Amino acid sequence: MIDLQNLTPKILVIGDLMLDHYLWGSCERISPEAPVQVVNISKESITLGGAGNVINNLNELGAKVDVISVIGDCKVSEELKGLLNDINVITSHLIIEKNRITSKKSRIIAANQQVARYDHESTEEISQTSIISILKKFKVIIHNYDVILLSGYGKGVLTFELTQSLIKIAKTNKIKILVDPKGFDYSKYNGAYLLTPNKMEACQATNIIIKDKHSLTNAITSLKKQCNLEVSIITLSDQGVAIFDNTLRIHPTVAKEVFDVTGAGDTILASLGFALSCNMDIDDAVKFANLASGVVVGKIGSATASLNEIIEYESSLNKSNSDGHIKTWDEISSIISELKRKDKKIIFTNGCFDILHIGHIKYLEKAKSFGDVLIIGLNSDESVKKLKGKARPINSEVERAYILASLEVVDYLVIFNEDSPMKLIQLIKPDILVKGGDYEGKEVVGQDVANELKLVKFINGKSTTKIIQKIKNI
Repeated sequence: MIDLQNLTPKILVIGDLMLDHYLWGSCERISPEAPVQVVNISKESITLGGAGNVINNLNELGAKVDVISVIGDCKVSEELKGLLNDINVITSHLIIEKNRITSKKSRIIAANQQVARYDHESTEEISQTSIISILKKFKVIIHNYDVILLSGYGKGVLTFELTQSLIKIAKTNKIKILVDPKGFDYSKYNGAYLLTPNKMEACQATNIIIKDKHSLTNAITSLKKQCNLEVSIITLSDQGVAIFDNTLRIHPTVAKEVFDVTGAGDTILASLGFALSCNMDIDDAVKFANLASGVVVGKIGSATASLNEIIEYESSLNKSNSDGHIKTWDEISSIISELKRKDKKIIFTNGCFDILHIGHIKYLEKAKSFGDVLIIGLNSDESVKKLKGKARPINSEVERAYILASLEVVDYLVIFNEDSPMKLIQLIKPDILVKGGDYEGKEVVGQDVANELKLVKFINGKSTTKIIQKIKNI
């Protein structure tokens, strides 16, 4: 994966905004009034849904997002604007229609399973006045964006007239417009850069039953021709994502465990838009979207995937890739913020780790047992020379970093140049600082920063110095 961190593409989302409302609880009995479950609600949450979930996904990836939509003059709309403001998305492009009810989907979740849902909404098409207002805004601001995403949920915003007008304006301005299509008639999406239908939607739109590679080829090429697309895509659930421009490619899914597919389509649209706006080619963009989707379906409810989660997820799929565990100071700072937000217990230790031996392994295994995430501060070559003398290190900092990063117990590794790891410890602010047992009764650098200091005894007779001496005596 190319480095997408520190990139902030500008993306405009247009579509049906709604709220996803969750009632979380447990079920231990059946109602005496009817054969239905009685759910004891313990928690309630609300988040942006529909096109709002696309916005959430883009925001989590680090994009600068704006939105155009039509909402009602209702309480739900005020809640919705509040959630948008919370993630610094401006609401000045939202158009209010009187007597319209902004969509709110309420789901009851018991034991991590959705048991019921009820909706409150308006689904009629927006007025001609609203269409004109949207197009007027769009023509003025379109040059501010790298990519345009259309996210319709059949709630009336993306009418035929509006959708076709948006696509024509985007094409004239040579800006990619990506669409998550809904309904059976895809003619209103004619001229888009790409659509993201799932297998069932593609079957309905083309009247082709997808049952093998031959029928898939027929369906995906039919979509490309029928809708005048630059790229044709069909998401195939657990079979991956199919792409067709001049040839057919299928990128396999990378989901390890599926808990809830709610919002997976939103994640595909958002992550494709993000990757393409960062100048990824279409195949790499689909691979990136597959990873993001793999993260999201492992969560409950309309979820999002951050860049750090995607990078970590990719690393977990390929444990042999050590690069994903070696971080710069800026990268570890971003990761630390996310880990603390998730209440992960962070362990930090540091050292030269010149010639790795069983003493190091047992020490690191014990350190990892104290919490959730183990971060190693590795002395640079310059730092080792100051501590150990000009003859050291035996192995360069790059070699030492890759060897350590390949260990299962090591989550992240950061190289530091200073004699002391104090600046790195201050950056990470670990929950637990781990040092060797030889520091018993001594002052340990950073112990005033960490919440707790743990000392781990070394294995007697095991050290890099003794290994070097043994080699010299051969």
